Amino acid sequence: MEVKLYVGNMSYETSEEQLRTLFAEAGTVVSVDLIKDRDTHAPKGFAFVTMGSQAEAQKAITLFNSKEVGGRPLVVNAARPREENSNRGGGRSFNNNNSYGNNRRGGGNGRY
Repeated sequence: MEVKLYVGNMSYETSEEQLRTLFAEAGTVVSVDLIKDRDTHAPKGFAFVTMGSQAEAQKAITLFNSKEVGGRPLVVNAARPREENSNRGGGRSFNNNNSYGNNRRGGGNGRY
């Protein structure tokens, strides 16, 4: 069973090929996803590496967590599932229980 690992605290100069070569020391590397900024395409300093088995993933964690690569100690652990975020974009949500949408007319006491 394939296991996805989170690899963080990476140097911005680290390439997908360098990660693939490094993690191959622990076993079969199924994929390497170097995360980049969607606008600038600059690396964000983390990646996801999918290993071929649980044993290979555990070996990679043991070998590479805290290993210095590019002058920085890597953080390597099992990737967590992505959380759903229903309020993307940072916008406010308004409902009928706040002062923005109560449709009151008139002055201070709410009487018509």
